[in-house]
Amino acid sequence: MALITLGLGCAGANVPDPKDAAAAYAQAAARGDAEALYEMLSEQGKKRYTLAEVRAMVSEEKHELADQAKQLDAAGVRFKTEATVKYGDGEEAALAVEDGEYRLSAADALPAEARSPVQALHQLRRVLARRSYAGLIRVLSPRTRAALEEDMRSLVEGLEEPDGLDVEVTGDTAVVNVPGGHLVRLRREGGVWHVEDFD
Repeated sequence: MALITLGLGCAGANVPDPKDAAAAYAQAAARGDAEALYEMLSEQGKKRYTLAEVRAMVSEEKHELADQAKQLDAAGVRFKTEATVKYGDGEEAALAVEDGEYRLSAADALPAEARSPVQALHQLRRVLARRSYAGLIRVLSPRTRAALEEDMRSLVEGLEEPDGLDVEVTGDTAVVNVPGGHLVRLRREGGVWHVEDFD
C-alpha cells in the first residue's frame, strides 16, 4: 500500500530531508494511525482516498503496515527525493535531489527508460504528439527498433534511383514496387503528389 506521496517544489533553497517523512510514516504505520497517514497524503492523494478509505485500508493491512515500518527503520535503507514538473502541454521533466540540489533525471525531450507500461505509453503519446521520429525510435523495443531501422534502410536503398523504378499511374493514384519488397502508394491532390502509404 503506497499511502505516502511527497510533493516537492523546485523553488526554495532548502530541500526537505526524505528521512523525516519516512520516519513519520514509519511511526504512523507502526501505530496504525489512519489519521496521521491521511494527513501525510498529497493533495492528489487526498482526492483519490477519503479518510474513511484510509481507515479501512489501515484496518485491513495492519500487518503489512507494521512490516513496512520495520523495513523503513532497518539499517542500510536509502532514501531518495524526486519531483516531477508537469507543463501545460502535458510534457514532464523528472528531477532528483543530489547533494542538496535538484538535478534533471529525465525530460520528455531527452532519452529516458520507462519503468512501467503506463510510462511507456506516456512516452509514446508524447513523441507522436511532437512528431518526433528520433523520440519514436527511443521508445520502441530493441527488436522493433532494429526491424524498423532495417525496413527504413532497405527502403532508402531501394529508392536510390527513383527514375529507374516502374511507376504505375492510374488517374490521381500511383503504385511503385521498390526493390527490397517494398510497395509505395502515392496520391495526387491539388496537382501535388504525396506518399499515401508504404510498406
